[in-house]
Amino acid sequence: MLLLLTVFGPISMDLYLPVLPALTRELGAATSMAQLTVTACLIGLALGQLIAGPLSDRFGRRMPLLIGVVAYIVTSAWCAIAPSVEVLIVARFVQGLAGGVGIVIAQAAGRDLYSGAALVRYFGRVTVLSGLAAIVGPLLGGLLAIVTDWRGLFVFLAAIGGVILLAVAMQFSETLPVDRRTRGGFAQIARDYHALLGDRRFVGAVLASGLAYAALFAYLAGATYVLQGIYGLTPQQYALAFGLNSAGFMAFGWLAARSSQRWSLHATLVSGLAMCGAGALGVLLGGLVAVPASMVIVSLFLLVGGVAVTTPPTTTIALADHPRMAGTASSLLGMARFALGGVVAPLVGIGGAATMLPLGIVAVVAIALAAASVVVLGPRRHPGHDPAAIDPEPAAAPTPSAR
Repeated sequence: MLLLLTVFGPISMDLYLPVLPALTRELGAATSMAQLTVTACLIGLALGQLIAGPLSDRFGRRMPLLIGVVAYIVTSAWCAIAPSVEVLIVARFVQGLAGGVGIVIAQAAGRDLYSGAALVRYFGRVTVLSGLAAIVGPLLGGLLAIVTDWRGLFVFLAAIGGVILLAVAMQFSETLPVDRRTRGGFAQIARDYHALLGDRRFVGAVLASGLAYAALFAYLAGATYVLQGIYGLTPQQYALAFGLNSAGFMAFGWLAARSSQRWSLHATLVSGLAMCGAGALGVLLGGLVAVPASMVIVSLFLLVGGVAVTTPPTTTIALADHPRMAGTASSLLGMARFALGGVVAPLVGIGGAATMLPLGIVAVVAIALAAASVVVLGPRRHPGHDPAAIDPEPAAAPTPSAR
């Protein structure tokens, strides 16, 4: 049930990308305005997590989740009937706000239920499913585009929301008991944020993860121009390369969860950043001198796979030490990933479609800053204090009476 909630982000972002040109033509919009529908959803996903996390710590996971899914259904229908690109941008922003609720609840409820090695395994599965959704989203959107227009895709998203709402209503038991919820209003939320931002391990993990995802979003924004525009790959060949990278994201996410248990969270994180760095340097080299397409594809594979390796350890480090404010911690983590991604994605196109140099520069700088955050702020593995081995507070199982 929790893993199902993780599809909100990828499917909201990827499903309608194949019909974006048709949407642009029908609404008579400029390309830049149509691309803002993607950016608006990305910003909404970031802010939605920032709002939903503290509310779920205060009122439990179930009620905010139900409200968020209902809002997602309504806003998806609103997108389907949008009369102009301006209205669609607003609707996509609100759709992102609603979708962010599912993402943050999936992480926070996972922390409610699991601890130690089980928590690392859970976040590894979340990473795998995110990679699968990234593969399936564009492919499914392309297939649906054969039988419907872009408005029909948003109707399909509303239908997916309806299925998730039914599943949540029937199967999702409350995971945060009343005695473990936070008390107080905005003052308590401010204190929670202050406590989290004062935790060096937490801040280091959030920055490392957010900056790694910034490199990932740069790849998503620029790969199609690099592989199709510069190297002349056909749409089918590009889809194959994209699928290969997404499959790598899934595989390395699974391997990272296993290595974090047998090795350590910190060592796994460092290994992931090293992979990212190698991939980013390969892309940068391709922007400076002529290199074969195969080298660029391998470099992008390393970059994407490295981000997947960093995801389970950074998520575990960020949430393991804060069981009583897992929602708030998860919201900051998710916000960093989506917000930093939204900031860097437009930078990839600064040099135009004929060069990959901006993509290489953005990726290298993002990964270098991620590595610096780990070195300066942690998280370091201290004896007797590895979240993969120790649970700061026992996780509580859901009670049937708390439905």
